Amino acid sequence: MIDILNVLIALLSIGFGLIGWVAPRYTMGVLDLAPAGGSTMGLGEMRAASGALFVGLGAGALLIGTPTAFAMIGCAWGGAAIGRLTSILLDGASRPKWIFFAVEIAVGVVAIVINHL
Repeated sequence: MIDILNVLIALLSIGFGLIGWVAPRYTMGVLDLAPAGGSTMGLGEMRAASGALFVGLGAGALLIGTPTAFAMIGCAWGGAAIGRLTSILLDGASRPKWIFFAVEIAVGVVAIVINHL
């Protein structure tokens, strides 16, 4: 069962990462972001930090295949959840932020708990 959950979590990371990597404008729209002043830096950041990074994270865990590798996916998603919660507290809450936070914290906790208890 743990092996199946680990693969699903890795594939979830890869799937969301692919969206950010190959469809950064769509992702920016979902996240209420917009490129500014004709610069493509925002698109590059989306492709890198919200895209290919998560593809590499999931693919790396699948390739390495150890509990620690899969737990690191949880650390990354947990870090995202902390950043999201910080935004909720400092920048204001919204339904989408709470939904993203709930998914991030759930994936993070599950990945860590099943691999290091």
